[in-house]
Amino acid sequence: MLTIDKITEAVAEYARRLEAGDPAKIAELYAEDATVEDPAGSAVRKGREAIAAFYSELDGLALTAELLTVRASGDTAAFHLRVITTTDEFVSSIEPIDVMTFDERGRITSMRAIWSPADVVHQRRSSQ
Repeated sequence: MLTIDKITEAVAEYARRLEAGDPAKIAELYAEDATVEDPAGSAVRKGREAIAAFYSELDGLALTAELLTVRASGDTAAFHLRVITTTDEFVSSIEPIDVMTFDERGRITSMRAIWSPADVVHQRRSSQ
């Protein structure tokens, strides 16, 4: 049975796996026919294979993901997440609001991330 606690834990696990940067492990959190729309209004990726391919963009990135707020009701969670990526040249941060729906087993059935390119903050790293 789906509970608020189960949804909240699934969101926390998503943040942990996002930070770990393993696309296959992230995709395992999704139902087989789940969808991802990140950012909202972009092409919808459907199915675990397409979702894993989407998250493969994280490969090789130094990334932190901090879950700031979670609200859950029924089969839906909305949460505020801070994601910081670090490259040789830049530190970039974004704080999207994500909305996920879940099936009765607690697997993600859909995810929409609300953000735009204007929400990404880039800071040049100082030379050392």
